[in-house]
Formats: sequence, structure tokens, C-alpha cells
Amino acid sequence: MSMARIRKDDTVIVVSGTSAGKTGKVKSVDRKKGTAVVEGVNVHKKAVRRTEKAAGGIIEMEFPIRLCKLMPYDAEAKRGTRVKAGDKDGKKTRVSVRSGKTL
Repeated sequence: MSMARIRKDDTVIVVSGTSAGKTGKVKSVDRKKGTAVVEGVNVHKKAVRRTEKAAGGIIEMEFPIRLCKLMPYDAEAKRGTRVKAGDKDGKKTRVSVRSGKTL
């Protein structure tokens, strides 16, 4: 199994598309589909039917975005960074190529 470039709770930046330049925290990742849901990114309005649990209406929700359009965000450099495999205390870790810090 290869190391995941983007995981849940990572801060990412959108590289291309209509949401390019936006940053957010990853809520969930679907490896089979190659998508992720990110807070405040790819937000659309959706009509939802009323149920016993929730009131219906038009709500804004985040839709999945392709992983190839996302890059891990380096807070020090204030831009996206590539990720390489590193070793810390005998365990594999993700290391930022730009700053050299572990993610």
C-alpha cells in the first residue's frame, strides 16, 4: 500500500478549477473515486426534501473535488507543496518538499 498524499484533517489548497486558490480542511477522502470533500470549497446549492429529521429547502453544501486538483498546504511558505516519504523513529511519514517539515 502506497502512502496517501492527502488525508482527512489535512489543510489543502485548490490548484485548478473554479475554486482555485482557496484553502480548507479535508472532511473526507474517497480513494476509489479519487475525490475529497473540503470545507468551503466546491460549494453548491442543493434542493433537499423535507424529512422527519430535517426541514427541507435549498441548502448549501460542499461537493467532492478531484484529488488531482488538491495540494497539501504549507503554512510557512503560504502555498502548496509536494510530499515525499520520510522516516521518523522507524515509521514512514509524509514530509513537505518545500519546507522539509513532517505533515
